[in-house]
Amino acid sequence: MTREQLTAEIVAARLTKGLSWQQLADAIGKPVVWTTAALLGQHPIPADAARTLVDLLGLADDAVPRLGAVPMRGGLPTAVPTDPTIYRFYEVLQVYGPAIKELIHEQFGDGIMSAINFSVDVQKKPHPDGDRVVVTLDGKYLPYDWTAAD
Repeated sequence: MTREQLTAEIVAARLTKGLSWQQLADAIGKPVVWTTAALLGQHPIPADAARTLVDLLGLADDAVPRLGAVPMRGGLPTAVPTDPTIYRFYEVLQVYGPAIKELIHEQFGDGIMSAINFSVDVQKKPHPDGDRVVVTLDGKYLPYDWTAAD
């Protein structure tokens, strides 16, 4: 079974059992965004947590080691995402990415925001004009360190 097939099996089992992503995250004591990304194939899941999730979802035992394997990260099916929700993030970066980059360099110097030493959170915020989606990206600043090779 491929990782994509396992992901499809996970999604189907979650829906069949009526489990939310939050319930699965709570079961292993991890943040919901991390847990969701991991179950969708973007992070390896430690064996004890994988065992808990496999049991909750009613998956075969051989899913435990596959959930712990280092994944091929990223890999949207197209260069420009076509899913409307994902495309909006792409659009946000097209419009605001250069400004965010300039502000990071102005405030921190020549460097980047880590996507490895990183956390992300998604919250729902009530608003009179309609609920708001609040996405917080929290990455360690990594300065470029240009050193000459010996």
